Amino acid sequence: MSTATHVETIDMNRPDIPMSRLVKVELRKLVNTRAGFWLVVSMAIIAALITTGLLIFAEDSTLTFGQMSGLMNIPTGFLLPVLAILLVTSEWTQRTGLVTFTLEPRRSRIIVAKFITAIIAAVGAVILSFVFGAIGNVLAGVFHGGQAGSWDMTTAGVVNAIILQLSGLFMGFAFAMLIMNSAAAIVLYFVLPSIWSLVGSVVPWLRDHIQPWADFSFTQTPLQSGEWATGNEWAHFAVAGTIWLIIPLCLGVMRLLRSEVK
Repeated sequence: MSTATHVETIDMNRPDIPMSRLVKVELRKLVNTRAGFWLVVSMAIIAALITTGLLIFAEDSTLTFGQMSGLMNIPTGFLLPVLAILLVTSEWTQRTGLVTFTLEPRRSRIIVAKFITAIIAAVGAVILSFVFGAIGNVLAGVFHGGQAGSWDMTTAGVVNAIILQLSGLFMGFAFAMLIMNSAAAIVLYFVLPSIWSLVGSVVPWLRDHIQPWADFSFTQTPLQSGEWATGNEWAHFAVAGTIWLIIPLCLGVMRLLRSEVK
């Protein structure tokens, strides 16, 4: 007695899955998990609480659109990189990579789709901060009057806010690509820069010669204002960004392309 064995082959000439569809799938992954969903909800709740707190306790001079929107970027700046980390590491910690890389074997396209999704999330977070800032600003003008409710926000302030959100998210994305473990990537994302900033501020030689070029948190400080950074400050930001973003991202891409999917 013989049994027939059916072997299904994969047509390597099949049409490509559209990048737009891959991005839609990654966007669904971003919010369909409990962790991702509650991170998004937490950002909205914290922004609402900050708006309420400012309206109740802050001085009228601080209740302007620029200042309120800037404060809204603080919670998203902390939580958005975690969301980017989970977007990447979920394929490995939750073992969904077997499905993802079977449906689209070219991992480079998955990386691009995740990167685009991360950018969309960052832009969405900035828009959310501006929306809550605008709502708070209108309410401040109604209930406080005087200087409150002013719409004074410079173009530099808007650009700086976007750059800060993107840089934090890209750093989380790079750490996730390199480490491929949710817990380890989240811990190292917050711990390593903090330790380096502490050491750099304590050791005089590092503070004077290395920290301005290699401490990414330090180089982001000029961007937290509503003014344009100077050329020297942009140079510091670029060098530190290469150390903390570009190098980990390149190493992470190399590792992901070569790692065995289990």
